[in-house]
Amino acid sequence: MPLPPAPAQRASRLSPKAFDAQPADPKLLTKTAQVTPAKTRSTQTATTPRKVQANTAAVEKRPSALPSPAPAPVRSSPKTTKPAAPTSKPKRRNGPTKLFVLDTNVLMHDPMSLFRFEEHDVFLPMIVLEELDGHKKGMTEVARNARQASRSLDALACAQGADLGKGSPLNTTGYSDALGQLFFQTQALDLSLPLALPQGKADNQILGVVKALGQLHAPREVVLVSKDINMRVKARALGLQAEDYQNDKTLEDGDLLYPGSLALPADFWTQHGKTVESWQQGTSTFYRISGPIVPSLFMNQFVYFEAPGEPSLYARVTEIRDKTAVLRTLKDFTHLKNAVWGVTTRNREQNFAMNLLTDPDIDFVTLAGTAGTGKTLMALAAGLTQVLDDRRYTEIIMTRATVSVGEDIGFLPGTEEEKMGPWMGALDDNLEFLAKGDGGNAGEWGRAATNELIKSRIKIKSMNFMRGRTFMNKYVIIDEAQNLTPKQMKTLITRAGPGTKIICMGNLAQIDTPYLTEGSSGLTYAVDRFKGWAHGGHITLARGERSRLADFASETL
Repeated sequence: MPLPPAPAQRASRLSPKAFDAQPADPKLLTKTAQVTPAKTRSTQTATTPRKVQANTAAVEKRPSALPSPAPAPVRSSPKTTKPAAPTSKPKRRNGPTKLFVLDTNVLMHDPMSLFRFEEHDVFLPMIVLEELDGHKKGMTEVARNARQASRSLDALACAQGADLGKGSPLNTTGYSDALGQLFFQTQALDLSLPLALPQGKADNQILGVVKALGQLHAPREVVLVSKDINMRVKARALGLQAEDYQNDKTLEDGDLLYPGSLALPADFWTQHGKTVESWQQGTSTFYRISGPIVPSLFMNQFVYFEAPGEPSLYARVTEIRDKTAVLRTLKDFTHLKNAVWGVTTRNREQNFAMNLLTDPDIDFVTLAGTAGTGKTLMALAAGLTQVLDDRRYTEIIMTRATVSVGEDIGFLPGTEEEKMGPWMGALDDNLEFLAKGDGGNAGEWGRAATNELIKSRIKIKSMNFMRGRTFMNKYVIIDEAQNLTPKQMKTLITRAGPGTKIICMGNLAQIDTPYLTEGSSGLTYAVDRFKGWAHGGHITLARGERSRLADFASETL
């Protein structure tokens, strides 16, 4: 019986997810809109805000409070203002709406947090505006966010029909998903707090506003939203509702990161053997499968079957169409004849990663794993082979987040590459190993020439100067990507021009950036957003191959 023809082209069951939210449709803007709508994500709005990394360090030192801040009256009834000319009206959820009181650190971390509460109302105490004004100067990320939040507040206050005393509709500037109202504090409230809490402290003034609003609008729920853990603890001690702002946390506490590989069940061939079609194309074998396992597969996901007494299968999903999927067998990089720059893989996951790194159809690769799993070595070996041997890329560009493990040692002298030198110890160690393996029989002069050739094709760049650049036909390695925020990750990945490949590597167990967690890291964000894209792949490396000492330390310390 002749084999079926190979598929003419790839197709993906899942449409590629956009890395970031799409901008609001300009048609949704009213004639009185004051600002351009920022990017919103309709798929991530929730009744309570989603998690955003804390930036409370910027507000530890709060400015002195005003003598008697004046709060605004708050309407407890739901708002009746219609959204600004939406093409499809978002429906208000059933049930009573809440009143969220925002702390300053929420606005200074996400200036668009005002529009993330769907049908619920937002209240801003006067002391929050004072703190925004105190942190608006400077070039830091916190200062930029404070200025952006102030511009959004100004646009809402200036919108047609806005009444600071009765509330301003949040959808007047184009954010049609925000159906609630914004209330400013314009009148005095009875800030009755225990004597143990100093009245002049800004945190305590906000707590007093929350308590007064809860008494004024009972039984409506009044909730404090803050990134300050201690403030949430104090609020709960006073019997007030307090929540963390949870907008940018990709993974919840109980979720697991997408591993990039899937073990086929033990009865796979029994269940699917009768319907499997196979054919040969070049050096690869293709299998077309159907059955209950297909809906759980993603594009470029690795599948493997290992069972005693039965043939093993290691393949990658190359096509998902309707209820069928096509698997393609992998190149075996564990064999010496397929060594990449003298490097052979030592375990299953490393073989998966090397297949992604050497595939010209894959533009974006993420590698996660503990220390010693070979992330940097494999990425450099694959890069050198494709730059020097295959001439697929012109050069290797390497960068990383310059976050210290301990105390900072101060400014570093020299040029950009010299300043980045101390941060690139992993690069030097791996290049020494790769150069030794390649020029081992060439003598001292041969090794020196090899080192010079390799270093001439590797450029070390600082992340601080990436804005506005475009890399064409480059092989870009982003090391220690777990220390990047989602915004920084977006900035780096969008530098890619035609013919460029980007590799992000990191260990989520070694996050050194303050206020970043495994769920809110830029590496986690990228893995989740690119999952299922036809030109992206991810693999989590499970086994360390550095040394028995390093493996034992990773497990026990």
